[in-house]
Amino acid sequence: MASELAPLRPTPRPAEPGALDLVAAFLAGRTPTTLRAYRQDLADFARFVGASGPGPAVDLLVSGTAGQANRLALGYRAHLSERRLAPATVARRLAALRSLVKLARMLGRVSWSLDVEGPRTEAYRDTRGPGLDGWRALLARARAGATTPKGKRDLALIRLMHDLGLRRGEAVALDVADLDFHGRTVAVIGKGKAEPVRLTLNGPTAAALRDWIEAHPDPRPAAPLFVRLDPGAVAPTRIDADNVARMVRALGRKAGLARGVRPHGLRHQAITRILELTAGNLVAAQKFARHADPKTTQRYDDNRRDVAGQMARLLGEDA
Repeated sequence: MASELAPLRPTPRPAEPGALDLVAAFLAGRTPTTLRAYRQDLADFARFVGASGPGPAVDLLVSGTAGQANRLALGYRAHLSERRLAPATVARRLAALRSLVKLARMLGRVSWSLDVEGPRTEAYRDTRGPGLDGWRALLARARAGATTPKGKRDLALIRLMHDLGLRRGEAVALDVADLDFHGRTVAVIGKGKAEPVRLTLNGPTAAALRDWIEAHPDPRPAAPLFVRLDPGAVAPTRIDADNVARMVRALGRKAGLARGVRPHGLRHQAITRILELTAGNLVAAQKFARHADPKTTQRYDDNRRDVAGQMARLLGEDA
């Protein structure tokens, strides 16, 4: 297959200044998590075409005809599929290329569109978190460890991700200034949003955050709220998404959970628990989760009630 794809990858040339500007404009204003993902996507595309970096790779993509660009994208899609990457990853990487070409068209660099689509993905198929017992065990382990600065940080972080349903990207992007202990709120820039919204802190989460701020190595308003505390870190270096994932997995293991825990699993658990506590109040759960589409919240409720499983049991009993 590799030999069949070779003709689809013309030799890259040094990036034109316009291509570098195009990449910079494409990445500008992204949230830290989105920025990190798109940089990885562009770096992967650059490796595929044999370019020295995203600039030359993008220049190669937009310097030819529509047919040449779409043929190159088709080869890249086949390459991603051969690597058996997750469909969501393939879809995102191709979406990044389409968005780049759309921006290039808006800026007058090209007059055509990139039409190669990614595989269809089904969002939120697995909305299970650690379960109520798992969350309580995780929380108990974090509380037990909250005798050190790192333990206090970890407890405040998991409480925020669970009790406010924060995505890990939203949590790691927070600064100390985003906290308002007097009003008991935190200002969060949500997924795909440009302006922050004020979310109310409950008592235990506010208390955990206060304990962490007292232990914070540099609690100035402009400092990152959650920083790295490992020996190799220079405070106040912002904690990143991978750090958070490792911390949550480690807490899960220490809590004795058989199933690995992901940061997003805490959000899943919180949304599911809201539905349980409110007898399936979808409006309340949607507001809590800040889902733009109520269908997303509906998936949580469907998975929670396992209607398909109930029907299967009925059929089994009917045999």
